[in-house]
Amino acid sequence: MRRIATFLLALATLFLLASTPVRGVFADDTVRILAFGDSLTAGYGLSEADGFTSQLAQALTKMGRKVQVINGGVSGDTTTGGLARLDWSLADQPQVMLLELGGNDMLRGLPPETVHANLQQIIDKARAAKVTVLLIGMRAAPNLGADYQKEFDAVYPALAKADGLLFYPFMLEGAIGDPALMQGDGIHANAKGVAVIVQRILPSVVQALDQVQKPAG
Repeated sequence: MRRIATFLLALATLFLLASTPVRGVFADDTVRILAFGDSLTAGYGLSEADGFTSQLAQALTKMGRKVQVINGGVSGDTTTGGLARLDWSLADQPQVMLLELGGNDMLRGLPPETVHANLQQIIDKARAAKVTVLLIGMRAAPNLGADYQKEFDAVYPALAKADGLLFYPFMLEGAIGDPALMQGDGIHANAKGVAVIVQRILPSVVQALDQVQKPAG
């Protein structure tokens, strides 16, 4: 009876090991993309299917890319909030990060040097975790004054240059200012606007993927 019990215990252990996923080990070459940002990434005001991460995943899949796009967007988040939750997000072990933060800092008139410092720490932590970073820029609203606008707008290209990052200058490029592509608040893109944003940013995302994944075919 003891031999039978031992055998059954060993069999159960093997079954558990076989059925438990091992973090960071994948059966194929699927790349995990962490879209780490605020409401523009989270999909504020949109259905899940119409949001940025879903439309991006669909576009990449149509290109033959094996990806999993993780929605790491939190509406209302600042660079300080992003930095505070970064370790939790990196626990998903992404290989690529789309870093889109700073818009809420700007809307609150927070110091550009704080935005720069927080983004730098996020970038440093991501790169230490061997994550390829695509930095996505934001632009200050003109009503914040010329000096603030100049300082804030300079943050993103300066970080990209200093750290040698892939860089997409403006998240809302192609949609902002067009009522047909924006929600009523004039800040967030609607489903059609997100489609435009995805098509514009797609080449930059593909560049990031090419650093960690061989194209199909």
